[in-house]
Amino acid sequence: MADSVNQEKSFRIGVESSPTNSVRRVVVTGASSGIGAQTATRLAADGWSVVALARREDRLKAVADAIKADGGACEYKVCDVTDEESTDRVVSEIVAEGPVKALVNCAGAAFGKDPVATARLEDWRGMYELNVLGTLRIIQKLLPTLKQSEGTVLIVSSTAGIEPYEGGSGYCASKFAERVMARVLRLEQVGEPIRIIDVSPGLVQTEEFSLKRFGGDHSKADSVYEGVPDPLHADDIAESIRWALDLPDTVDVDSIVIRPRAEGSYTKLHREG
Repeated sequence: MADSVNQEKSFRIGVESSPTNSVRRVVVTGASSGIGAQTATRLAADGWSVVALARREDRLKAVADAIKADGGACEYKVCDVTDEESTDRVVSEIVAEGPVKALVNCAGAAFGKDPVATARLEDWRGMYELNVLGTLRIIQKLLPTLKQSEGTVLIVSSTAGIEPYEGGSGYCASKFAERVMARVLRLEQVGEPIRIIDVSPGLVQTEEFSLKRFGGDHSKADSVYEGVPDPLHADDIAESIRWALDLPDTVDVDSIVIRPRAEGSYTKLHREG
């Protein structure tokens, strides 16, 4: 009887101390604002140790300081996912500091809303560099350590990667590519100790997304959400990410599509007034 008790005790100690069960370290890109900042905050509140990445150090520091003031664990690293040298340096630092259990790819943006006939190549290039190649770059560099931890790659794409709309050709194309990347990676990694999750938000009201898209034009940015009752906010997406990551390692939520109740699709949006 004593032997069986000791064996059970040893088993429990082994499980509790194993890397896959003890690691709660997550890398969040695009963590200086919007969905990325809220995701970092939400995960830290849930007990994750957050490594926040973005280009703007002042905003990153503010996010990390706020998290730590609330008792959470967060460090930040200035990183441009569109730059090979920057990403190499930061990933080397992260891996040297210990295991990583999850990567949440929030870095992304939309530039312009012009028709195909007159769209700026610079806008398309910027969206592909950030939304597609930036996501690919950070995934490739962190995938080995994530697999060692039986971890998760989570990509925040968009419903723009599901349904195209007029004026959204460049952004839609980049988000279609990002969603396909997630799906193909999922297929390629079947049998490996890694989860691949895609979260596709619809209309989310954040401080910067539409403002960046329209080159700082506040009236155009505000019109996106005008009259829409209860649009989603960044924390709604952060909560869906927290939930998906919190499931057992053997449960892979392949895809989450999340919209406000007022949005049936990009072209079917209820506005009041």
